[in-house]
Amino acid sequence: MSKDKKEEKKQTAPAADEIKEEVKTEEPEIEAKEADGKKPEAEKAEEKKPEEKKGKEKKEEKKPDLKAEMDTLNDKYLRICAEYDNFRKRSQKEKDSLYGDVKAETLKKFLPVYDNLVRALAQSTEDEAYRRGVEMIMNQFNVTMEKLGVTEIECLGKKFDPAFHNAVMHVEDEEKGENEIVEVFQKGFMMGDKVIRFAMVKVAN
Repeated sequence: MSKDKKEEKKQTAPAADEIKEEVKTEEPEIEAKEADGKKPEAEKAEEKKPEEKKGKEKKEEKKPDLKAEMDTLNDKYLRICAEYDNFRKRSQKEKDSLYGDVKAETLKKFLPVYDNLVRALAQSTEDEAYRRGVEMIMNQFNVTMEKLGVTEIECLGKKFDPAFHNAVMHVEDEEKGENEIVEVFQKGFMMGDKVIRFAMVKVAN
């Protein structure tokens, strides 16, 4: 019996040695697999770095484009502001001009009334109350015209100026200067720098 047991032990011993060798051979395989599993992660990290660099480069490339776009928009904004300012000034100028033209045309309609008052005062009359009444109307008319910015064009003794005077008669007079106005047939008026009615005059020499 003892011999049989010894033989069994001898047979089992090599089996244990074989298991140990198998375990040893499996361990390098596991380590190799783990190493293989780690390598792709390292490679991925290295691959990500160039991609991150490219992303940064793209962002840096976009910055000049944004600045150029901002400059373009700012230029457009300034142009629109300038155009609007010019439009506003032009509109205001046209409005003022239109108002002045309408005002001048309206005042021009009242000038025949003024002419009739002048003729009435030029007539001799014994009725002092009548004359005083006409003078009061004339004074009120003149005050109103002044408030509206209307002024009389100076004529007598002045040199003829076609921009303000309308010569309807010419006379030779050695005592008068050249192109001197010697008589006024109809008074002229201005509103600011605009002539409402030219003065009708007689010019000497």
